[in-house]
Amino acid sequence: MISVIIPTLNSEAGLGAALTALVPAAVEGIVREVIVADAGSTDRTMMVADQAGVDVISAEPGRGKQMRTGAAKARSQWLLFLHPDTVLEHGWEHEAAQFIERVDSGRRHRSAAAFRFTIDDIGLAPRALESLVALRTGLFRRTFGDQGLLISRDLYDEVGGFAPLPLMEDVDLVRRLGRRRVVILRSRALTSAAPYRREGYIRHALRNQTCLALYHCRVPVQRLARLYS
Repeated sequence: MISVIIPTLNSEAGLGAALTALVPAAVEGIVREVIVADAGSTDRTMMVADQAGVDVISAEPGRGKQMRTGAAKARSQWLLFLHPDTVLEHGWEHEAAQFIERVDSGRRHRSAAAFRFTIDDIGLAPRALESLVALRTGLFRRTFGDQGLLISRDLYDEVGGFAPLPLMEDVDLVRRLGRRRVVILRSRALTSAAPYRREGYIRHALRNQTCLALYHCRVPVQRLARLYS
């Protein structure tokens, strides 16, 4: 039913937990394959993936290129793109299967789905950021890659798939889908707090929002990538 595609680059810290959260769905036959599209990791990422028994392919660096390469290798009719430091909460597979059934049966128009954004941290700052993200996604259906993206092969191909961009590949694809074709599921996607702790919640969030605003002002993505780095 679902092929999961995970782009990795030195992702050993979070990959094990991300893969473990997929096991119940694999046991039930909802997840049929997991593809790790690696861009040349030099840590133990490949060891983690090998021990989990997932398919590993090589791809050019850049999440857009990696996910595009993974999608080309996937065999299922539904694709789930997932960051390696994002862990889906227990039971996500049941809601995802219900969403797929409604779309495939025609009871819901063709749509993609993302999960609710949560941060693996305690305190006021992560809860405030989660609330802001929930407001943004609720109003505009603008999701980021750390919320995952569940999309049928037909719809993915129709909108042209992930572009080989160095940054904003997730925003670019969701923009092409349009607000009416993005659904936010109740299940949560728990993302690592490491970047927020390292840089600071306010600074990291402001940098993300600045890049997003400049992207919508049509600043070239290559310039945004230099700014982000």
